[in-house]
Amino acid sequence: MQAIAQDIDVIVADSGGTDSFLELEIDFLKSVSVRTLLIKQSKSKLSAQMRMAFAYAMLQNYEGIITIDGNNQDDPTAIYAFIQGLEQGCDRIQGSRFIKGAKAINSPWYRYLAIRLIHAPLISISAGFRYTDSTNLFCAYSRRLLLDPRVAPFRNIFSAYELPDYLAIRAVELGYLIKELPVTRRYQNKALTLSKVIPILYKAAPNKASRMKS
Repeated sequence: MQAIAQDIDVIVADSGGTDSFLELEIDFLKSVSVRTLLIKQSKSKLSAQMRMAFAYAMLQNYEGIITIDGNNQDDPTAIYAFIQGLEQGCDRIQGSRFIKGAKAINSPWYRYLAIRLIHAPLISISAGFRYTDSTNLFCAYSRRLLLDPRVAPFRNIFSAYELPDYLAIRAVELGYLIKELPVTRRYQNKALTLSKVIPILYKAAPNKASRMKS
């Protein structure tokens, strides 16, 4: 993100979990042009983390905010296309690995199937808009969307993982301008340990003979 930080403000929203060390690395963050470090104090999860970042951005009078995971799996250069989309009037931009110009590299098969066959179709039906990659948090949001009282994303009912799906659906319901843009996501070789979607592994029960031996 360091090169991109010359053109945009980089804000790190830290979950405040037990693996957090960013508060100890302030000098490093400054050296790579991070503008702000936000650390969540509550025990709530992703939605509260997003609300924290959104609230800060609105208080700082940003016209839009682009979210991207901090796990080094996304190519951040797509941010420029998201900026252009916001400047052209889009209110919610969904990054997709599955449209023309996008790349999904080393995607775990179970995650691919869960997104394409279950999550994306359900969100699309609920929203009335065809999303191809509904779990990707590489997204953009306009100020007018986040501050619309009919959206009200800052309610504390959004504490776990509800907020991204809610915004994807609510923005369409209210007639905001939505679009998808291609992004690249590359999973590491040990994708299983980096993905929150874990496959169901079936282990056959031992046969009668083996049980008798034990």
